[in-house]
Order: sequence, then structure tokens, then C-alpha cells
Amino acid sequence: MTHLFRCLYRYLAVAVLMACCVSTPARAQTTGPLVLAAASLQESLTAAADAWAARKHPRPVLSFASSSALARQVLAGAPADLFVSADEEWMDAIAAKGLVRRGTRVDFLGNRLVLVAPAASTLRLAIGPRFALARALGDGRLAMADPASVPAGKYGQAALERLGVWQDVAGRVARAENVRAALALVAHGAAPLGIVYATDARASPDVRVIGMFPAASHPPITYPVAVLAASRHGDAEGFRRFLVSPEGRAIFARFGFTAPGR
Repeated sequence: MTHLFRCLYRYLAVAVLMACCVSTPARAQTTGPLVLAAASLQESLTAAADAWAARKHPRPVLSFASSSALARQVLAGAPADLFVSADEEWMDAIAAKGLVRRGTRVDFLGNRLVLVAPAASTLRLAIGPRFALARALGDGRLAMADPASVPAGKYGQAALERLGVWQDVAGRVARAENVRAALALVAHGAAPLGIVYATDARASPDVRVIGMFPAASHPPITYPVAVLAASRHGDAEGFRRFLVSPEGRAIFARFGFTAPGR
């Protein structure tokens, strides 16, 4: 009886070990590549990930924050497979450290910059040189992603400088950690006006667009994507190719994104 028990125990042990060996690759394949992406891509990239998963691929894992915060994570050695930035500078920063896989970087999206107010606001304001932005703020503050580091904030400051009104409002900026946080300040009525991307305004029913900044008033809004050099995920390059394909770009176009440089 003891001998039989020992044989049975050995059989079960071998069976469990074989099951673990067989199931480990299967488990690994159920998790898609980890994508670090600019906060403004939440709805559109989620839709793209769903479309990719519908093709029987493991669904990518998406992590959204400001491009600056994500780039710093990559620079600090955080494991990830793809990075989608809302500007060239943060992609340049990680590429300069050899953290981008050669030949995978592509500029694939563009956007526009808009001034928004809470949906119930009746404010009218024409955006142009020396426009009355400070007066329109009243006692409130201008919500922006932090101009010191976050792409949306940097584009916004450049536009206000070009239009000659930055000095009028520089001391009255509510600096948010990313563009979606700036949008939330306006949507919740904590700020009477804010500068966000056109796609952000489109995603929230709680704000309305006061006006669009002239494209020439700021550098072109460009979103580059690249596979990170440390990635070992077999689907990373495939998902990147899907994003920049006509089908992938069409998904982003549905959410208001444009081609790069437009």
C-alpha cells in the first residue's frame, strides 16, 4: 500500500510539473504588450487595443499619463513594450539613451489645440493676437497641463506667447499633471477656461469649445510611437504596425485625431 502510494505521488508530481511547463507559455500569451501612452489617447488607443484583440491577439495592457511622466519611467528602467508620446521631445529623450528599438519610431498622429469652458458657460471669445484672455478669466485661473514639462502645456504656452498674451496670464495658470487633469478642472467648474487638445474636448460632454488656436501659433502637435529596446514581447511590433496602418489610423481619426503636421 505504501509502495502504491509512493508511485501515485510520483505520478501526480510529474503530471503537475508537465502541466506547469505546458501552461506557462499559454499564460504568457494571454497578456498583451504593455503600452505607455499619452493621456490624451485614452479613448482612441483603448478602441485600437480592442480592435487588435478582436483579431485574436492578447489585448495590450494600456497605461496612460503625461508623456513626461511616462518617459521618466522608461528612463528609470520601468519595463514596457511601446511608448506613444504626445510630442517629439520626450521620444527624443529616451531615444538619446538608446531605449528605442531602431527602425520602429513613426510619427503617426496629429491634433489641434483648443480653448474650453464649462458646458454651461456663455462666454464668447475670439482667439487672436492680444485677445482678452486675462479679462475672460475674471477671478479664475487658466487650466493647463504643466507647461514646464507636459506636451499639451508646452504647446499651450507657445501659442499664448505667439499671440502676445502669455505674460498676462502666466501667474494665473492652474498647472495640471496632464491634459486630462486640466480638462477635468474645467469640466468640474474649478477653472473657467482651459487649454486642451481638440480630441480631449470632444471626449467630454461637460465642456464646450470657445475657439481653436491657429495652427501656426504653436509647433505642430505630433504623436510618435516606437517599440522600446528592452521589449521582448512577441506582439509589440505587430501592434505598433497595426497602429500606424490605414486601419489603425482610421480608428484614431474617428476620435478626432489628424495626420501628423495637420
